[in-house]
Amino acid sequence: MQQLPSHRQSPWHAGERQLQEKVGVAERMEVLGQKVIRDYMPDQHREFYHQLPFMIAGTVDGSGQPWATLIEGEEGFVTSPDPRRLSFDLAAMALDPLDPASSGLDAGEAIGLLGIELHTRRRNRINGQIRQASAQRLEIAVEHSYGNCPQYIQLRQYRRVPERGGERVDSTELDARTRALIEGADTFFVASYVEHDDGRRSVDVSHRGGRAGFVRVEGKRLTIPDYAGNLFFNTLGNLSVNPRAGLLFIDFATGDVLQLAGRAEIILDSPLINAFEGAERLWTFDVEQVVLRPAAISLRWAFEEYAPTSLMTGTWAETDARLREREQRNQWQRWRVQSVQQESADIRSLVLAPEAGVAPDFAAGQHLPIRITTAAGETLLRTYSLSSAPSDGQLRISVKAQGVVSRHLHEQVQVGDVLDVRPPLGSFTLNSDSKRPLVLIGAGVGITPLLSMLREQVALGQGRRIHFFQGARTLADLPFQAELRELVQRAGGLLKIHRALSTPEADALSGRDYEQQGRIELEPIKAALPFDDYDFYLCGPAAFTQAIYDGLRDLNVADVRIHAEAFGPSTLKRRTDGPAATFVQPPAATEPVPVYFSASSKEARWKPDSGSLLELAESRGLTPEFSCRGGSCGTCKTRLLSGQVHYPNPPAELPQDGGVLICCVVPAQGEDGVQPLVLDL
Repeated sequence: MQQLPSHRQSPWHAGERQLQEKVGVAERMEVLGQKVIRDYMPDQHREFYHQLPFMIAGTVDGSGQPWATLIEGEEGFVTSPDPRRLSFDLAAMALDPLDPASSGLDAGEAIGLLGIELHTRRRNRINGQIRQASAQRLEIAVEHSYGNCPQYIQLRQYRRVPERGGERVDSTELDARTRALIEGADTFFVASYVEHDDGRRSVDVSHRGGRAGFVRVEGKRLTIPDYAGNLFFNTLGNLSVNPRAGLLFIDFATGDVLQLAGRAEIILDSPLINAFEGAERLWTFDVEQVVLRPAAISLRWAFEEYAPTSLMTGTWAETDARLREREQRNQWQRWRVQSVQQESADIRSLVLAPEAGVAPDFAAGQHLPIRITTAAGETLLRTYSLSSAPSDGQLRISVKAQGVVSRHLHEQVQVGDVLDVRPPLGSFTLNSDSKRPLVLIGAGVGITPLLSMLREQVALGQGRRIHFFQGARTLADLPFQAELRELVQRAGGLLKIHRALSTPEADALSGRDYEQQGRIELEPIKAALPFDDYDFYLCGPAAFTQAIYDGLRDLNVADVRIHAEAFGPSTLKRRTDGPAATFVQPPAATEPVPVYFSASSKEARWKPDSGSLLELAESRGLTPEFSCRGGSCGTCKTRLLSGQVHYPNPPAELPQDGGVLICCVVPAQGEDGVQPLVLDL
């Protein structure tokens, strides 16, 4: 951090300002820096340093390589003669490997200091210059002094042991021992520095913390997430100007100290950033020198608990698992048909299982994407709701014979056949944590995701009352009757089935085979439900779902209590409670827009009459995957590399991670006119 000859000068150097500008806080930090960065130590900082049993230091050796190290001593070995000076008694512990007697450190050299108390999570920092350096004493002139927040500091209690010392090991490689120390660490320290135009040098040393496993080791490269912090960007600002850095890892149980020297690189844009929980950016560190000092310190620490902020972050093991799951979800897998069951005149169930590995986890209400190739060689994709529950231990879809793919599944597929399947998707899922009575209302094959929810809720056995409304044209069209009777028995009086037939057969008896003649409509639903506060789940054709939703809202049922999924390209038009939430998006383009499909090296020119981006891609011979063409299934999600888009009818749930649903989106009008659109397709 740059020394200020005048308070009107910026407290930040170019690297720090660049990152502050990147996140939009440069102006605020300019004001804050002038207030909190002092050229002296407040009395509470001086008292704090005096009680510490160790401090972390960062210095630069004769070759220009920064090192981070630990200076240890009996409590009181750090003193402050005045607010601008700090003094270390080194008699008990030399600054190895930066011992002034052998490293060439001398008066005038820059140093960074961090006082950190793990058992209270307090920390304060100093930038300064060495006034005097010897094997017995280190005198520091303070240039900058400021406090740091307790974020990511794990709580530890310390003690001293008489044993200390071991043979120092120097290397240029990470072996099994040093790799294990890094991969198991929840804390480390990093030293960095910058050279100013006037020839001065400023050194920083800072703390980094997270859950054990937050540092990845791949060969000689470490990858480290950078979390939300004080926005000073002291370390990353230094690294953006000068990539040389020194890292310090401490084995708190054994007293081993590991020091690494190398070069760092900041990563501001990568899919890994979104995948790693809590990360706002990443940086890598390429190891060039390794110094391992076994039992180098007499302090030992007992872990007590993670910092609350650390618990909100991820690990590389979790991130890799998340990425593998995401990759798996984007890949087709071979699933074999285990059994088939005719549920009604036109609904057939298929139980499926992957040929390799175990069946994936899913949530009640989700659907499976399925791909088939017709006899004519056409590849088609559709999604089908799961009618089994997660607790059933199997995955079952129930398909109505309508459309080419559905009829293929009815007429061509038999037990033992293999289908191309992707893992379950969808956000229309049961909230099993709610204690309110549950109302499930489905028309036709829309009953399938609701049956999954019903089976799961009965299996949970939470004492939640359930009303299940089912409608069909005739009794022959009414599926799952034996299954529902069994669920009524298992529910022990908590489940009530309401069946509606619009044109029942002559031999169908009211009260035995169905409860209501006609379609499922709001008035019969109201009549069947006792007065209570319910959670509603609706699924069926778009007009049916919209009508039931609107009727419930007219009865003042809160929007958040109505969960719905409609078939077809229409999306549910919701009426929110209170002031309507505003979905802010740029307007649709009104003039031609160039669209580039990067993965296929094709381009097209979208016009206002070209339809969706999916239709535009198809017009250029591309075959993006899709199912619903209405934004409800998520199958068509594609990464937007550049440009802006507009949803004429925004779907109920927008994709994350820079994706767009190309089946229901068009180019947007840029602020400066036409902006080309680039899709990863």
